[in-house]
Amino acid sequence: MNRQRRIAFFGGTFDPIHLGHLEIAQKARCALQLDEIIFIPCQQSPHKDSAPGANNEQRLHMLHLVTAPLTWARVSDFELTSPPPSYTWHTLHQLAPTLPKSARLFLLIGHDQWLALPRWKNPDQIAAMVEFIVVGRDGEASPRKGYRAHFLKGNHPASASAIREALAQNQPASWLSPAVHDYLLLERPYLK
Repeated sequence: MNRQRRIAFFGGTFDPIHLGHLEIAQKARCALQLDEIIFIPCQQSPHKDSAPGANNEQRLHMLHLVTAPLTWARVSDFELTSPPPSYTWHTLHQLAPTLPKSARLFLLIGHDQWLALPRWKNPDQIAAMVEFIVVGRDGEASPRKGYRAHFLKGNHPASASAIREALAQNQPASWLSPAVHDYLLLERPYLK
């Protein structure tokens, strides 16, 4: 008998994608035996006031650079090609029907987003469609009634804002894959 495919959605600005994102994905993949993780860069987060520093094409390209050698990862441009803002419930409603009907679906989020979840648009609809994988380094995550969730510890020191700041000052940045680092040195989306 074939095991249900396990597929996780991993959304974010990925501005830029860094090794912390990859560690989170790999941790979730191993802990929950995920067959596939779909990275979904958002065009404009409804939870952030500012637009990403790198444009949509640059962020998408960086994700492709990082995920190309990973057989378990793929990238969706759904939110980049949809009108902003990017709402997770809408993305899930559009992408879930394109996956095998028997697939077990997960949503990979950070502890901060787990705490903010009640402020998301239609969180109960999201909870009806997926199991949450919550990875955090700040505090203990608590279960939420009616939400299926798995809690994983994460403590990678990478920070997208620190990476952007270093690159904006023409300084070397840590926690980037070599391919992304080289691409950012060429494109310089964060240089002030």
